[in-house]
Amino acid sequence: MYSPRVIIIEDEPKVALFLKKGLEENQFKADIAYDGKMGKEMILKGKYDVVILDLNLPLLNGYEICKEIRKRNNLVPVLMLTALSTTEDKLTGFESGADDYLVKPFEFRELLARIKALIKRTKQNGATGNVLKVADLELNTETKTVKRQGSVIDLTAKEFSLLELLIRNKEKVISRTEIADKIWDINFDTGTNVIDVYINFLRKKIDKNYLKKLIHTHIGMGYTLREQE
Repeated sequence: MYSPRVIIIEDEPKVALFLKKGLEENQFKADIAYDGKMGKEMILKGKYDVVILDLNLPLLNGYEICKEIRKRNNLVPVLMLTALSTTEDKLTGFESGADDYLVKPFEFRELLARIKALIKRTKQNGATGNVLKVADLELNTETKTVKRQGSVIDLTAKEFSLLELLIRNKEKVISRTEIADKIWDINFDTGTNVIDVYINFLRKKIDKNYLKKLIHTHIGMGYTLREQE
């Protein structure tokens, strides 16, 4: 039976060892890196199913590690586990390429559920990879690339997941609650404006420089992706 591999990049030994023990009790293999530099080297050399990443780390912070991972086209899911809890902190984390964000203190069973959800989603994406198209927009779920009119558009991991959700549900209005559930997985704080901010990020990259707009707002209901009427 395959045991998923997790790397814990955390400079507080008590927290790191607590996570390692809990994961190993749940049939995961877990490695620890106590500083950012060591963590980055271990990720780039090894093959992990999930990265658990603190932000305030010695030598190299979590944002820098995440950017380095994505720069090398490494699609390993990254869960940021940190005491930094503002909306701005979360946005910075997702913009760096994180797939999920959990604030300390936390319940271990929620962390475990999020890790399992990330692994499941990664497997699903890999198994059903193909090219999705709407008008002149193309999204490749295998290579994780997006093009419009043949030009490559760079997206963060979260932006890519949001766009994929919209394309797979083209013409359908997707509510903020559904977006929070499917993209942020579990109990994401829908009281913040994070979803609206991410829609705006996408609009700037997908629609701003093109005559035909694809992302549309339905006030009080949500968002849809469709060809402009």
